[in-house]
Amino acid sequence: MAATLDTTFFARLPKIALHDHLLGTIGEATFQDLARLRGAAITPAEIAGFYLRGDKPVGVLRALRTLEREVLRQPADFHRITLEYLAGHAAQGVRHAEIFWNPTGSCDGADDYACLLSGIAAGMEDARRDHGITALLLPSIDREAPPEAAIAMVEWMIARPHPSAIGIGIDYNEVKGPPQLFIPAYRLAARHGLRRTAHAGEFGCPATNIRVALRDLGVERLDHAYTALDDAALCREIADRNIIVTVVPTNSYYLRTLPAERWAADHPIRRMPAAGLRIHPNTDDPPMHHIDPARCWARMHDTFGFDANDIRQFMLNGIQGAFVDDATKAAWHAAFTAEFDALLQEPNP
Repeated sequence: MAATLDTTFFARLPKIALHDHLLGTIGEATFQDLARLRGAAITPAEIAGFYLRGDKPVGVLRALRTLEREVLRQPADFHRITLEYLAGHAAQGVRHAEIFWNPTGSCDGADDYACLLSGIAAGMEDARRDHGITALLLPSIDREAPPEAAIAMVEWMIARPHPSAIGIGIDYNEVKGPPQLFIPAYRLAARHGLRRTAHAGEFGCPATNIRVALRDLGVERLDHAYTALDDAALCREIADRNIIVTVVPTNSYYLRTLPAERWAADHPIRRMPAAGLRIHPNTDDPPMHHIDPARCWARMHDTFGFDANDIRQFMLNGIQGAFVDDATKAAWHAAFTAEFDALLQEPNP
């Protein structure tokens, strides 16, 4: 009998991670420890509250703001959280990760940016050496901040280039910061050869936000993009451009807004491949979402009903969407496909 697609299968499945926020990957014990070390004005009970996730989760933005403003102050802090995240993902079959980080919440200028980035880069290198996982960084625009801060962030990247910081993203509350506000920052990034992705269509925001990201921000990858389903022509455009869409099965917005008994049936992820969208599942803020890579991928099968052929395609979509060179993609494609086929043929215990 062929292998059952269970969490063990998905833990061993070779995977790429394209949509995790560095601060959202911090486990509660590390948060508590760093808060004590840095003398943050937050209680252990308040930190514990960030990791509660009921039937109607409230999201993680408040926790991330606390980390930015009160806790993460030194390169060593960023080294620790980067290494812990990558080691955990590597243990569940993730071979490469591209990580979002919002530097404007922690940095006052290019020198601060370069200093804290050095901690992240050192964590990435240690993870590569000790756990065999590679990583890249996507400094990301805080869309709740003024557009001028976004331009400043890109200017820091230009002034202090680093081989691990290969592109930009944009995140935080899309309702407060529609993408058209950040066109100048994205165009500056493009002129300097930085790769580009963006959160759009995440919080039930209109499909026009996705169109702006695609056409005016010039993104090469989309994050979330669920409301593209409201516009068939936009779905065709995304498909025609071979844009990979990173999705999050544990997305808080749909857990809050869809009835529990209809959540699995009505979630847009279920309908996206049929609309031509090439999706790739991710954990987003894993400990705060109470998820890990194996269970994230298992949810695509168990909850949304995708079969082994779909899972194979999602795996390959991750390779296609990665911001690496074509030779690396070709090598991953061959190796991942062979591993997937071997896993699928293993007999059940």
